[in-house]
Amino acid sequence: MADSVNRLLRYGQLATTAALLEAAEILRNALSLLLPRLARPNSPEDILPRLVDAVGAAAQRQLGALVGDDAELRRVWEIVDLVLAVIRGCLRFGLAVHPKGFDAIDEYDWRDWLRLNGASEAALDSAFLRGIYDLMFAYEGGDASRPRFAAGVALRGAMRMFFTYRGSLFFRMSAGMGDVVFAPLHEVLRRRGVMFRFFHRLRDVRLAPTPPDDPPFVDRLIFDVQAEVAGGGEYLPLVDVLGLPCWPSRPLYGQLVDGERLEREGWAFESQWETRRAGTKALRVTEDFDLVVLGVGLGAIPWVARELVDRSPAWKACVTACKTVATQAFQIWMTAGLADLGWTGAPASVSGFVEPFDTWADMTHLLPVERWKGPTRSVAYFCSVLPEPPPSGVAEGPAYVASRNAEVRENAVRFLNHDIHWLWPKAARRGGGFRWEVLAVADEAAIAPGREGEARFDAQFWHASVDPSDRYALSLPGTIQHRISPLDRTFDNLTVAGDWTASGLNSGCVESAVMSGLLAAHAIAGIPYLEDIIGYDHP
Repeated sequence: MADSVNRLLRYGQLATTAALLEAAEILRNALSLLLPRLARPNSPEDILPRLVDAVGAAAQRQLGALVGDDAELRRVWEIVDLVLAVIRGCLRFGLAVHPKGFDAIDEYDWRDWLRLNGASEAALDSAFLRGIYDLMFAYEGGDASRPRFAAGVALRGAMRMFFTYRGSLFFRMSAGMGDVVFAPLHEVLRRRGVMFRFFHRLRDVRLAPTPPDDPPFVDRLIFDVQAEVAGGGEYLPLVDVLGLPCWPSRPLYGQLVDGERLEREGWAFESQWETRRAGTKALRVTEDFDLVVLGVGLGAIPWVARELVDRSPAWKACVTACKTVATQAFQIWMTAGLADLGWTGAPASVSGFVEPFDTWADMTHLLPVERWKGPTRSVAYFCSVLPEPPPSGVAEGPAYVASRNAEVRENAVRFLNHDIHWLWPKAARRGGGFRWEVLAVADEAAIAPGREGEARFDAQFWHASVDPSDRYALSLPGTIQHRISPLDRTFDNLTVAGDWTASGLNSGCVESAVMSGLLAAHAIAGIPYLEDIIGYDHP
């Protein structure tokens, strides 16, 4: 062991890439031997930092000299630089033995913490690191100039992705998220006897009047009944698409009382600001429910749980400190293959691109499970944060949603006209602008004469996620400790679930939501056991 350490420290003077690679291998072996010793009293705490600094110095000389204009080598060097900063930081902050684990650094922004631990500015501004912020929509207020992401959340997520994911960091679904993840859950639960009541919008969670020293509990749940099911039966939400049960993009009005009128009048059932209703309903504790799992999004909490926020300082701190951000997305179906548009790589998921749409995924593999009429050869999804507008005094509501959707359409058209050629060189016309004729249209006859160009975009999909329940929960520095845990029993008969809660992963993703749901199940029934929740290390 001593000989290996001495050799590694001498590699700071070596001048060959082969020596650098051997140094990295010795570092790996040294870490496996030294980490257990660091937990012992009187351990030589300076050994590992010296090892990392020696390899870092050698790497900087060797790769820095070799990189030149080679983009691939530069990318490798930037990642090496970031990994070395992570190792330095873990050693400096004692994260391997810290009682808070990675949570100990959540007060820092990820970039700031890496910079503090020696990462170069080039690595901090790399596409690799920008891509992490883009994928997590980690921009306060939707402002691309304000990247903020809690360092502990970022480090835990990186460790989980790199060391526990099998086969790939990303897997593209074989159909839509709702159809692959949530439709099967709905079907399984329904067959197990779970009763679903659609078109019931939660308006208020009310607490029982209790003495100050008694634990508060939920007494009533107030709902708007948005629509009644014809015949008083069960609403069946899924439709068959080539043999796959799927969520439709619009309600199945034929199952609703007065459905034709509701469709004609455009009732926005999923909008917080839709005030039209068919009636109201109040559920009462012991009569209609015993326990409540509040599964709404973070942005909706101030709207539907005002009494909880007013009664509990922890809940008030959560909705005050923890922020959400609006997002935007568009999807296009094209009659040309991506190779025909100039993309020379394999099917890809790309982040770290330009605003207003920094993330793109090639979703062409979905075509066999869709019912597009006419020739369609490729599908592309784009998304990003949606910047908050300046204060205007205009009340949020249906008009606000419409204006933000119009903004996303404008952003998408501008993006296709001015930016997409960097990804797809052959998608641009001579003289500039997007080749609108490549967009697939289900009914060519519906395109008005003289509007064959940009008007084809109207057959595509775009959306502004600005509704309170649709906004993305951010993992901002200094806020993670304010998240509400599903294990929290401030309110005696209520728990929470969602990726905005203290799930252990604490980031906006399906994994966090699943972990949160498992924690809520534990809070109610004691199962699953906490040690059986994969990745949960926050007893």
